[in-house]
Amino acid sequence: MTDVLDLALARKVLRAQPFSVLVGARLVAFGGGEATLEMDIREELRQQYGFVHGGVLGFAADNALTFAAGSVAGGRVITSGFTIDYLRPATGAVLRARAQVVRAGRTRVVCRCDLFGVDEAGVETLCAVAQGTIAVSGPADRTDAGQG
Repeated sequence: MTDVLDLALARKVLRAQPFSVLVGARLVAFGGGEATLEMDIREELRQQYGFVHGGVLGFAADNALTFAAGSVAGGRVITSGFTIDYLRPATGAVLRARAQVVRAGRTRVVCRCDLFGVDEAGVETLCAVAQGTIAVSGPADRTDAGQG
């Protein structure tokens, strides 16, 4: 088995997460230490003031961080911990979480993620930043690409 995941397999992993399906998450980029997750901003994802709920931002950051790590460390990775700083309310048509590996070690991968609200014209507005540590549990098995 190979430790290398590709975009098609990474998308399959995302679809295997019931919560990812519920919120409509889609992986639009994956590979080379980077991953981008998007979801349409719908009423069900908003909090009482009309902004995207912070838990949705946390979900997006968590998954983008872990997928970025998985693109270099293989599929047997899981979030060890992450922090998120909310900079401004998330609004727009799409939520975009763009993550990249900062340092990949043998057992831990450190990543950062920028989260954007994207309007109908495609203009990104930074709304949160996150940093996470992803644990590598061993050689990847292409049938066991646990993310999240």
